[in-house]
Amino acid sequence: MKKWIAGLLCLLMVVLFCACDKQGKITTGDSQNDGNFEIIDMCDRTVTIPTDAKSFACIGPGCLRLYCYVADESKLAGIEEVEKSWGEGGRTYRMAMENVEEYAIIGPGGPGNAPDAEMLFAAKPDVIFSCYAMEKAEIDELQKKINIPIVILSYGEASLFAEEINESLRIIGKVTGNTKRAESLITYLTDAKEDLMSRTAGVKTPVRAYLGCQSNRGAHGIESTTGDYPMFDVLHAENVVATAGINQYIMLDKEKLVEMNPEVIIIDAGGLSILQEDYKANPKFYNSLSAVKNGKVYLQMPFNYYHTNIDIALADAYYIGKVLYPELFADIDPAEKFDEITMEMLGIKAYDKIAESYYGGFQSVKLGK
Repeated sequence: MKKWIAGLLCLLMVVLFCACDKQGKITTGDSQNDGNFEIIDMCDRTVTIPTDAKSFACIGPGCLRLYCYVADESKLAGIEEVEKSWGEGGRTYRMAMENVEEYAIIGPGGPGNAPDAEMLFAAKPDVIFSCYAMEKAEIDELQKKINIPIVILSYGEASLFAEEINESLRIIGKVTGNTKRAESLITYLTDAKEDLMSRTAGVKTPVRAYLGCQSNRGAHGIESTTGDYPMFDVLHAENVVATAGINQYIMLDKEKLVEMNPEVIIIDAGGLSILQEDYKANPKFYNSLSAVKNGKVYLQMPFNYYHTNIDIALADAYYIGKVLYPELFADIDPAEKFDEITMEMLGIKAYDKIAESYYGGFQSVKLGK
């Protein structure tokens, strides 16, 4: 049952970026004007915001999550239909929400759908936040049609410790009147990054690591990986894929993995069932890998589900640090750290629920069992 749930969740995972944010323009500002103020959003659009805004809507992949990190759930004018129909599994921000069934529907949400102008207009939010991948002209046209200010947010491309995330949190704080909360959260994330980096800064021989079964618009097997993995980077680990000259997402030739022969393999739990089935079909290949022979294959929790669960990704970083450099993370209990992070970012302890959905949580992986 858990394998089926994990597979279903991964099929729903989506990573989309704002189409007009490719230049990385992330400045913000404001100016008073007739009781309103202006803010520059993540598409470099100047948007006029009413100072007395009290009702908000969030549309597009990951938008509601960013809002929930900063602002008050009770001020939502409604939510996307998928936030109800998908349930709360795999998305910590959704676990933190109360009385979800009472919210009005502001559009379908989910991959492949566009904003619903009529439903947004009917919900009457004072401001709409959006993470939809849309061009400026499309955003401006929708804003003009419904006569409600639309503020574009972004996760950037790294989706963990990205400056675009910090700027998006600042924008939400400014628009919703929660600037102190936004800055506190940004400080927490910045301090966590510095902690992770400082713990491993003096490592003379980085552990050679590989990420397998990376979720990318669905679940995949061991060959799904990337040379650009912020968890490895922040821990000063050697990503064997990057060492091979690959700096992006790739479906790696399995024979290349044999050549790379990493010391440690991190498996995304979303693809574990695929990995186990492939092992049954080809155990000789897997048993040739040093990480498998030495029992150094480990399970991280999936963090991509309707964009990036930043809190889960951060918890994964601490878990991977514990796996790669146990002596440097001796004071870290991964489950407790997970709960600390979700308490700080969402006000709940979420590890047990996430672990229940994904094979029991952080653990060593025994292939063939």
